[in-house]
Amino acid sequence: MYKKIHYFILIFFFTSLIKAQFHEIGIFLGGSNYVGDVGSNRYLDPNEFAYGILYRWNITDRYSLRGGFTLTTLNENEYRNNDINRFRRSYKISNSIEEAAAGIEINFKEFNLHDPVLSFTPYIFYGIGYFRYDQFFIEPGNSSVEPVYNNYGKDRKIAIPISVGFKFNPNPFFVLGFEVGARYALTDNLDGSNPENQYANNLNYKFGNINNNDWYIFTGFTISFTFGDLPCYCKE
Repeated sequence: MYKKIHYFILIFFFTSLIKAQFHEIGIFLGGSNYVGDVGSNRYLDPNEFAYGILYRWNITDRYSLRGGFTLTTLNENEYRNNDINRFRRSYKISNSIEEAAAGIEINFKEFNLHDPVLSFTPYIFYGIGYFRYDQFFIEPGNSSVEPVYNNYGKDRKIAIPISVGFKFNPNPFFVLGFEVGARYALTDNLDGSNPENQYANNLNYKFGNINNNDWYIFTGFTISFTFGDLPCYCKE
């Protein structure tokens, strides 16, 4: 009997919580860049188009659950840096990225979507990502022979995303934002410097710092449209 009562209480609470939420769905438009063993050492240097979709489930005026899917191609070449050794090596890489990420977004101040006047807040997002990318290794060239880039299929890895941004809502129907999001990839082979799987033991194909994993960065704008019932941001 008591188990049934607890069950119905849980169902009632969960149903009430779902009905109390205010949802957002929107798009991300911006740029991407990669940080690793090839090319520039600049951490914030978007050089390729990135785009995606995002979803927010606003639980309170401070906390939201967020998910998204983002696509880009990481491009880099070693003519774009001041490191003379990398410049002489002259590698060029291109790696397509398909990422799904989910986590929690925390507003630095109350962001009340009930408010008919403009409101704004800085925020931070962190969570976990899962991405697909191209595996390849590089056969070095010399003064007369170009490097050879050997692609050997797709792989999937975990990434740790953390983003900081700023958002505002001109009215309760949509939200605009700008953010910079860094992804720490649990691989060191976005640039072909540390091949895995069947090529993992071939030291001839490894270069750079093989003890450090690669990063990729998203920088851009978000626009999301709100729907569903407004949550109750009531003050006690």
